[in-house]
Amino acid sequence: MAERSTAAVDVADSGGEEPLTAEAGKATADGAGTKEKAGKGTEAAVTDDAGASAGTSPLELHSGHKLARRYRLEECVTRLDGFSSWRAVDEKLRRAVGVHVLPADHPRARPVLAAARSAALLGDPRFVQVLDAVEENDLVYVVHEWLPDATELTAVLAAGPLEPHDAYQLVSQVSQAMAAAHREGLAHLRLNPGSVLRTESGQYRIRGLAVMAALRGISAEHPQRTDTEAIGALLYAALTQRWPYETDAYGLSGLPKGVGLIAPDQVRAGVHRGLSELAMRALVNDGATASRQDQPCTTPEELAKAVAAMPRIRPPEPAFTPSPAYQRTTYQQGLYGQSSARGGTAPAAAPVPPPPPLQSRTGKALKWTVSALLIAALGLGSWQLADTLLKDEKTGPSKSTGEKDDGKAGKVVSKPLKIEDAVEFYPDGIDQHKDEAPRTHDGDPSTFWHTSSFNDGPELAPSIKKGVGLIYDLGSEQKLGGASIGLRFKGSFTAVSLYKTDSLTPSVSASDPVAGFKKLGSVKSTGASADIKVNGEAKARYVLVWITAMPYSPHDAASYSNAGYKQAITEVKFTG
Repeated sequence: MAERSTAAVDVADSGGEEPLTAEAGKATADGAGTKEKAGKGTEAAVTDDAGASAGTSPLELHSGHKLARRYRLEECVTRLDGFSSWRAVDEKLRRAVGVHVLPADHPRARPVLAAARSAALLGDPRFVQVLDAVEENDLVYVVHEWLPDATELTAVLAAGPLEPHDAYQLVSQVSQAMAAAHREGLAHLRLNPGSVLRTESGQYRIRGLAVMAALRGISAEHPQRTDTEAIGALLYAALTQRWPYETDAYGLSGLPKGVGLIAPDQVRAGVHRGLSELAMRALVNDGATASRQDQPCTTPEELAKAVAAMPRIRPPEPAFTPSPAYQRTTYQQGLYGQSSARGGTAPAAAPVPPPPPLQSRTGKALKWTVSALLIAALGLGSWQLADTLLKDEKTGPSKSTGEKDDGKAGKVVSKPLKIEDAVEFYPDGIDQHKDEAPRTHDGDPSTFWHTSSFNDGPELAPSIKKGVGLIYDLGSEQKLGGASIGLRFKGSFTAVSLYKTDSLTPSVSASDPVAGFKKLGSVKSTGASADIKVNGEAKARYVLVWITAMPYSPHDAASYSNAGYKQAITEVKFTG
């Protein structure tokens, strides 16, 4: 399935008004009255009611035109407000891309160029990546990814509301991504079902970060609040298949006029209560919601933390459906797995009589021999039992498995240690994905913390980093025997070490981050786990899992990571 271009005119199919956010009110969308052709992979060229003024490009571009002797324009998917958007082919790398083109003297050309270059520097794979931003031959053009396996949220919601687990993943992933963008000073301001894509693996990606607002000339006095309310509207629509305003938009019906904003669980039966309240906390930013006294979420960071504080919503268990062969099996006395007679019920077979007893001399001798052997076996067993009991009276009760004795007998069995907390350790000030640290001890192997993808490897030092890792809090000082670290990517090798630290946030030197830590053990693994045995006896409360080498792996949609040297930790377990 091909994606639709970032420059889609995301007004309602009916050509009605589009409410951008609660802050912006119910303003008419740019290009109101335009028509858009629904579907995946294509996007209709847009014209306005006035005629050809917005529908004719002044750039004289056509299919087959090449930009920078590299990007061949294939299909114009949008013409609006003096700019056009195209599906194109990068002939150098032989891949599909999207391109926004506008004249260099267009009043929005400078803001678009600046926004595209800022978005490209973010490099977060949760966003559709900006690949190039160029001013050339009186043109400004922005090249971005084209995702062949992605579907707009607009099309997803057209089929019905999302299941609670899918809605939870939507608000979790989008809020975390936008929190990361705002930390870098980037806002979207056009978040809606047309700018969120779902891949075939169930991951969500956001397109048009900063660029879409620049193309439309949109700004906001409180950009974080604007984006937060937009995420709340996405969650509301995902839960109810309704747009949380009175006007219809994005193919969704609006709320009844005069009713006001009502909670999703009052709009549709069966809506998850926690997600319903979360949507209201993001949408109602002028005070706490009526149903709960929780504070409103005014930034994507606050919303992401509120999502993380919720109990995890598990995916539904697959329903078991017996196969037709299993359902047709008959279990009648004397009739196993046979079909009934055609035209009636098969009669029950008569029970098979047991074989007659042995009456010959040989049979009698065999019976007496078997009886004698049984009596001898019972006697031998009783004697061994008595001997064991007598020994126990003299030596006392035996040690149970796992109990420690004088060291001459018995074996100590390791016990699992509970992890109280985990944080990412990044002494150089550049984190990998610090919000994902709790996922490595949540008991769910399908969740993980992952690193960035690096061009060099497998050793990180000295050209990239000294290392990457996580610090775990065991709650109190524990005797540590070892650790089992689940890894997502296999390959050449992953180098992992354990260190004892003095806190979750120790003071270290960026030039030698582990200089003051006690090393507990290390291992190199090429498989899906790294099992480390602690050298000697050690006690620790805070333990650093430190990765200094990672294998090369291809693009991974589940972790939003590009090809490169990278690793992800699924579950960490310590034993004492």
